[in-house]
Amino acid sequence: MKLDQITVRQIKGVSAQKEQELHAFGVHTVADLLDYFPFRYEDYRIRGLAETKDGEKVTVQGKIMGAPVMQRYGRAKSRLTCKVVVDGVLVTAVWFNRHFLQEQLVPGREVVLTGKWEQRRLQLTVSDSEFPDKGTAKTGTLQPVYSVGGSLTQPWMRKTMKQAITQFGSLIEEMLPVELIDKHRLMPRSEAIMRIHQPDDTAAGQGARRRLVYEELFLFQLKLQAYRSLNRSRKDGVAIVVDPEIIRSFVRTLPFELTDSQKKVVNEILADMRQPSCMNRLLQGDVGSGKTVVAAIALLAAVKGGHQGALMVPTEILADQHMRSLQKLFEPVGLQVALLTGSMTERKRRDVLAGLQMGLIDIIVGTHAIIQDGVVFRSLGLVVTDEQHRFGVNQRSILRRKGMSPDVLTMTATPIPRTLAITAFGDMDVSTLRERPHGRKPIKTYWVKHGMLDRVLGFIRREVDAGRQAYFICPLIEESDKLDVQNAIDLHIQMGQAFPDMPIGLLHGRLGAAEKDEVMRAFSDNEIKVLVATTVVEVGVDVPNATLMIIMDAERFGLSQLHQLRGRVGRAEHQSYCVLIADPKSEIGRERMKVMTETDDGFEVSRRDLDLRGPGDFFGTKQSGVPEFRLADMAADFAVLEEARDDAADLTTRPEFWSDAIYARLRQRLQSDQLFQGELLD
Repeated sequence: MKLDQITVRQIKGVSAQKEQELHAFGVHTVADLLDYFPFRYEDYRIRGLAETKDGEKVTVQGKIMGAPVMQRYGRAKSRLTCKVVVDGVLVTAVWFNRHFLQEQLVPGREVVLTGKWEQRRLQLTVSDSEFPDKGTAKTGTLQPVYSVGGSLTQPWMRKTMKQAITQFGSLIEEMLPVELIDKHRLMPRSEAIMRIHQPDDTAAGQGARRRLVYEELFLFQLKLQAYRSLNRSRKDGVAIVVDPEIIRSFVRTLPFELTDSQKKVVNEILADMRQPSCMNRLLQGDVGSGKTVVAAIALLAAVKGGHQGALMVPTEILADQHMRSLQKLFEPVGLQVALLTGSMTERKRRDVLAGLQMGLIDIIVGTHAIIQDGVVFRSLGLVVTDEQHRFGVNQRSILRRKGMSPDVLTMTATPIPRTLAITAFGDMDVSTLRERPHGRKPIKTYWVKHGMLDRVLGFIRREVDAGRQAYFICPLIEESDKLDVQNAIDLHIQMGQAFPDMPIGLLHGRLGAAEKDEVMRAFSDNEIKVLVATTVVEVGVDVPNATLMIIMDAERFGLSQLHQLRGRVGRAEHQSYCVLIADPKSEIGRERMKVMTETDDGFEVSRRDLDLRGPGDFFGTKQSGVPEFRLADMAADFAVLEEARDDAADLTTRPEFWSDAIYARLRQRLQSDQLFQGELLD
């Protein structure tokens, strides 16, 4: 029987109640439990006080030198103190709410204490204590620490994990072929699982983690590289060949000159589109770097090559904005652009669907509605997706079932260092826009304290009087008793009082879709002068007349998020500004403010964000499509990620990978990940 078929209820000591609580953590089977890795370890190995820094946690062994003293506070709280000699030094050991230990603290008895060392006071605040004469369970060990809650405690989880390994450890199957285990000198999987949960020492724990991190990244890359390999071997895509003069002629109609970066990326995309296999390319560029016009040229090529194009975006308001932009761009060349969203009237929807099917509409712009049932294209050649819609396996599958294999271009404004992007998006080719379009002015960014709010309000007044508009961003929708930060609802009221003559809008995630669209339409049409909002405006909103972005409690946002918010202004020829209002108490908060005022280069901001927060938070926006790994860290384990990518790319291009028995388990893994549908790549 396989571990993913054995429920946790079959582990000795797991009751029905505990089983339900484990389910809340996503643990249903023994396989799930063994893959529920600790996020750190408690070090119970004995150290000397001389090598312990002030404020550090330490485990020491000593002898009790005096009777304990008990102090009680209220009905349930207590403070227990006792003098203990450790390494020849008399220290004060302090326990809080451990009154039951009083009788065990006998003068002359050996004791092992774990706690926080306060060097100046010669005091140890004890979190754990054991007595060698009773036998010590944790002394000298590294103990795993898991995410727990409810009645699931650390001791129970450790005991249950140990029992699961004892009962079912012999059923742990090896995932990796021998050639990769030998190549990288990795532990066998069964040993790595045991050592990650019960490390004898630091080296064993590190070896276990290295093995499991490699496996996790390799399996991730295997799926991407298998997809890439099979996709390139298929010749059922749309080969789109266009006379270069048509492209050059269109570019001459643009009211601006393309940057060198835009020209290079256009050439990469057109070269892909000429191939009979499907293009799968990621176009990444900083906010305001000119991705939309690059996409427009690709869509023009698709239409002039005899096909249709589609642009898929996250929201209806953004779809409407893009539709208007493309209509204006394509007016000189006579392309027909239409809009398709879920809120359209039935009559209008029928007209658009008929136009698509007959080929009267060249380019359709819309939300996910454009790939739903009932939408039939005459000949779809290119799908461009913007921001959150990384075009995934499911969407490709829908189009293939409609008998289409279009090229796919995915755009993102979350700049990622190129080497990381190439590896993280292993199934995609990556194009990068680095230059700012000609005529765009850098956004001036200032950091001010909360006490300067009146001056900020004066700044808003000056910009609005000059005909411009402003965003005012808050971290919360409404007041919280847990967080002392500004909220959008209160700020909206304050702004109304500060500017009684000025239309002030409010936008947050609890508004319905129609309400959000109405607020954004009013802001886009300059009916609303100041928009108070949460981060719902972070992605995709394009109001060229807005020149001022004010972010309240800015230290609560990550660097990449701050940069995305800043990118909502500076989208026209007007000078734009970003004002960060923050009184950061932490070093990381101050560093974020410093970075934002020093650079407006999104790639540099991203690099600093990776350094400060790590990739878990960096990719946590879910816009990138990168999964959250159990153990792997995209920055710290980047070298392993590259090795895993190269190994997966090598394997999936070998004919024997698809037939030999030694790779059967990996092929089964791809099958279980729904990479295939019959003989077709899904």
